[in-house]
Amino acid sequence: MESIGYKKGATDVIERLTELYDRKAGDRIFADFQIPTLTMEKFRAGHPEGYTSYPDPDVRASFWDSLLKEKSLCEDDQLPTAYLSEFDQGLYGALIDGEIQFLQDPGTGWISSMVKPMMDDLTQFNSLPFEESHPWFQLYLKQMEIFSGVSENRFGISHFILIDSLNFVFELVGATKTYLSMFEVPDKVREIIDYAFDLNVRVQEAFFKHTPSWNGGTFSNMVQWVPGRVVSESVDPFHMTSVEDYEEWGEKNVQRIFDHFDGGVLHIHSNGRHLLKAVSRLKGLKAILMLDEKDNPPAFEVLSDIKKQVGDVPLVVSVQDEVFEQHLNKNSLPGGVFYWVKSTRTVDEVNRIMEKVRKYRR
Repeated sequence: MESIGYKKGATDVIERLTELYDRKAGDRIFADFQIPTLTMEKFRAGHPEGYTSYPDPDVRASFWDSLLKEKSLCEDDQLPTAYLSEFDQGLYGALIDGEIQFLQDPGTGWISSMVKPMMDDLTQFNSLPFEESHPWFQLYLKQMEIFSGVSENRFGISHFILIDSLNFVFELVGATKTYLSMFEVPDKVREIIDYAFDLNVRVQEAFFKHTPSWNGGTFSNMVQWVPGRVVSESVDPFHMTSVEDYEEWGEKNVQRIFDHFDGGVLHIHSNGRHLLKAVSRLKGLKAILMLDEKDNPPAFEVLSDIKKQVGDVPLVVSVQDEVFEQHLNKNSLPGGVFYWVKSTRTVDEVNRIMEKVRKYRR
């Protein structure tokens, strides 16, 4: 990309983000003000929650173009980035002929995918050679081509989630049978994990080959932009197990994929916070997105404790605008954090607040 047309001051934002992910901005804060848009309002009206078919990629590209254009005058730290939600999970299973399903989410504007469990037990799994001619891989390539054409010099295209390690085994037999298989057929689980690594590498290498980059970095729905070819990893299966299980079954595989590329980012759900200290040891970890759920306190409310566990690893945390502004004015926001600010502010109001954010030091 030669420019990012839907972002005024993109170069300055990227300079700030580079310092954050290089762990040189521990006293500074960053913010994306997630303000209402007419595009999302229209999407919600026409896309009720529920299953649907694979959507027209031209329509999806137009949705992102409209959504990101609406926010182009905001001077926050958000970089305009489209997400290939249609392939964010289901593509991997579909490539070995799983039944892919698509789900509309009016809250996010996503049409995401999953696959149904494919077999009764892992002994039925046979390693299939990767075929670039597979219909779903060809649709993936076509959608990247369409998105890249529409986004040209206006917005970026985000990396999307890996489905490797136990996440891939989940797609084969579901969660419960995966956990049982770790004890009943551990060698088979390891065989499938190795297969999933190779499959994920092929999918992600295609992404980096066929989508535009800026200054040699990766656009990200989680961290906006990060230097290098950086992947988006998931340790979700270990949220419901012990740290020891993660160390035995997950850590080596995450490190392997980080090493193949230029590192990675992680998301941690609120029921996975016991993993924070362990995942923070990963070499090449650029940031952790903290996700909130109703059964645990929001990450913002326990941010000091979280930071003690992760050290200088940059965090991404959600917060309401009133709370964010109160702490901003009191100079009490922890640094080294990118804040997703859920806001109803106007663009002009956001831009005035961002003047304080850029000057903030703690």
